[in-house]
Amino acid sequence: MSGAQGAGVNPSATARDLGALFDPRAVAVLGASNDRSKYGNWISVQALRMQGRRPVYLVNRRGEPVLGEPTHRSLGELPEPVDLVVVAVPSAGFEDAVEDALAAGAKAIVGITAGFGELGAEGRAREAALAARVREAGAVLLGPNCLGVLDSTSGLYLASNPLPAGPVALLSQSGNMALELSRFLIDRDLGFSRFASLGNQADLTVADLIRSCAAHDGTELIAVYCEDFGDGRDFVEVAAEARAAGKPVVLLTVGGSEASVRGARSHTGALTSDTAVIDAACRAAGVDRVSSPREMADLLAMLHRFGDAPARRVAVLADGGGHASVASDIADAHGLSVPEFPAALSEALRGELTPSAGVGNPVDLAGAGEQDITSFARTLDLLLGSPEVDSVLVTGYFGGYGDYGPELAAAELATARVMGERITLLGKPVAVHTMCADSAPAEELRRHGVPVFRAVEDAAQSLGMLARRDPTPRQAPRPRTDAQPVADDGYWTARELVRAAGVALPPAQLAADEAEAVAAARAIGGPVVVKALGLLHKSDSGGVALGLATPETVREAVADMSRRLDPPGFCVEAMADLRDGVELIVGVQRDPRFGPVAMVGLGGIATEVLRDTAFALAPVGRDEALELLSRLRSAALLRGVRGRPGVDLDALADAVAAITEVAAAHPEIAELEVNPLLATPKGCFGLDARIVLDA
Repeated sequence: MSGAQGAGVNPSATARDLGALFDPRAVAVLGASNDRSKYGNWISVQALRMQGRRPVYLVNRRGEPVLGEPTHRSLGELPEPVDLVVVAVPSAGFEDAVEDALAAGAKAIVGITAGFGELGAEGRAREAALAARVREAGAVLLGPNCLGVLDSTSGLYLASNPLPAGPVALLSQSGNMALELSRFLIDRDLGFSRFASLGNQADLTVADLIRSCAAHDGTELIAVYCEDFGDGRDFVEVAAEARAAGKPVVLLTVGGSEASVRGARSHTGALTSDTAVIDAACRAAGVDRVSSPREMADLLAMLHRFGDAPARRVAVLADGGGHASVASDIADAHGLSVPEFPAALSEALRGELTPSAGVGNPVDLAGAGEQDITSFARTLDLLLGSPEVDSVLVTGYFGGYGDYGPELAAAELATARVMGERITLLGKPVAVHTMCADSAPAEELRRHGVPVFRAVEDAAQSLGMLARRDPTPRQAPRPRTDAQPVADDGYWTARELVRAAGVALPPAQLAADEAEAVAAARAIGGPVVVKALGLLHKSDSGGVALGLATPETVREAVADMSRRLDPPGFCVEAMADLRDGVELIVGVQRDPRFGPVAMVGLGGIATEVLRDTAFALAPVGRDEALELLSRLRSAALLRGVRGRPGVDLDALADAVAAITEVAAAHPEIAELEVNPLLATPKGCFGLDARIVLDA
């Protein structure tokens, strides 16, 4: 089950009124059916749950009773206007059905019908026309090719399957993903405030729905499964607004493998973006990206319980040495720090535990559970009360001690109650792994909202996801697009565009032949570089000659290139001093959904070999440029290592910002690249540039 490509993206970045979609006064199901294999039947079953709360009309062209309820032959026969119409009729009749719905007063239409944009250009054209007609009428369209809508806070049940109620709004382009996530959430005592099946996003986009859910009082968290983001910058803006409003957005999407991209395109027609681009968009918006429905459920549970609380410095609490050591390794693998405790905390723990207990982090109770089960609560209380501890990972046998007798069972359950109360009071993140996840003490912890896991790696991962969250995401601004268009994609044009933006480049002159090249070299002075023009990859083609110190070597280089490459001309540049320099690449590529995306990385010949890169939505300012550079694995080279001096980071960040700014300002530029960008202790210099214009 899935939706498809957004053929008709909503052009407006302003909030649309979705009251009729989520809280209609009266609804109708067009295409109601007794056939249990049809969506018209599934939707009707759910719709009848609303009887007594709002008028529900079933429409069937034969007028036969459906599910024992009377029906109408057409929307025109209804005794009153309806706010919301669900359309589940064959594709050939969908346009007429939309017109009938609008005539019946509908301000919201849910298109269950498939057979549009997911089938190709003709279907996308139909979608675009439908979306335009709906907007013209002042209504909204969800879908087509979707599975319906639900709002548990308004008692709206117009989805193909029942879903549990709770604080999570789910916006999903896959029905099966919604069903799987619902099962995971039930296990975590969570459910849905709203569900909207995105479908083809012909009219309403994921951004429209996020914006509405962010303003919805019954929604605390927003979960998204999306394959096509439509206007990616709109998605970033509304997701950032939701995060700022205290409603985190958790995203599951595709793009991590070639196979997933192929699947999304063939199954839904979605235009997917590279995973690095999506990660950059998530960082800009403060969106939490996950890789599976279970991971999504775990993070939603942690966010619901602990919000934005820090979690990186974790204390490991175990009742056995094996669990303590394994949990510590797994915590470290998930990006958590397991620091040694300060002496005062270790001494306090020593006062509560047996002499054989480990008190340095991890904490090993070493059999204290059987001797005094309440030691779990006292130890946890000390850990949570320490300013050196952000979070606690409990692992081991807690929850199973009741098997040793009724007295210990009662004491363990009481201890779980105390632990839950203290976790609630102190508010620090706690994840509990237990071998006995179905026990009464485990259920008692869950009753207090404490996440309980069957596997220690899931518990550690959930804390790691909290720890990796950016406390202050920086939303990427929409780029200005008022710059004078670039006329051509030649090297000199690219070079001058970058130079005019404020990036320093070596002195250079154009030359048409050997004589002009020699004259240019004399005027520049010192060793020069000669580059053949008109080549996309000059070095690979033998179109670059370095370190030419005499007129004879300049003349020979130009003659050789003329004979082999027949270029339209040459650029003669001063040879840069590469000593103490670090070669970087800075590029901007225009993504079809998210617009210009900046990349920085180790440059020169190492670019494609090491693939040490970092990405952000462009343009970026100086601070974000510094943050990008710090994410490189080779960042230590910029700060100086093994006697090499550090580079001028301020000049480098300014150059990165300037390159991304000028590229983003030119929508006709598909790619702009400066490689290498030489960073030195004395400044930063662009040594080569290229642009690719949009076809």
